[in-house]
Amino acid sequence: MSKERIINAFKGLGFSNIDTQVYVFLAKEGPHKMREITLALNLQENKVHRSLTDLQNIRIVKASIKHPLEFAAIPFNEIIDLFIKIKKEQAKTIRQSKEELMKSWKKIIKKSTKNN
Repeated sequence: MSKERIINAFKGLGFSNIDTQVYVFLAKEGPHKMREITLALNLQENKVHRSLTDLQNIRIVKASIKHPLEFAAIPFNEIIDLFIKIKKEQAKTIRQSKEELMKSWKKIIKKSTKNN
């Protein structure tokens, strides 16, 4: 899979360009300190910090316990498994709310028909 295809997949999952760059860098290069990531990617430190925080919150980047912190990406196959699980849960939620959604839709259609 080409780097461009990976980047497009991440964007399709809602990741920002910076989040994608940070993840791909860490996955390829191994654990790094925030300053090293900032320099390597030629990005502003506050943007890298925000990205690392976001990526940690969704558990695809982990921080070491030593100081200064080093950040590492979880393996790509774990990310794929994580997003498969998320998409399945989203589909389940939609299936469960289908009846309510259809009732709402019928009300909208009924109002639209009465106004015509």
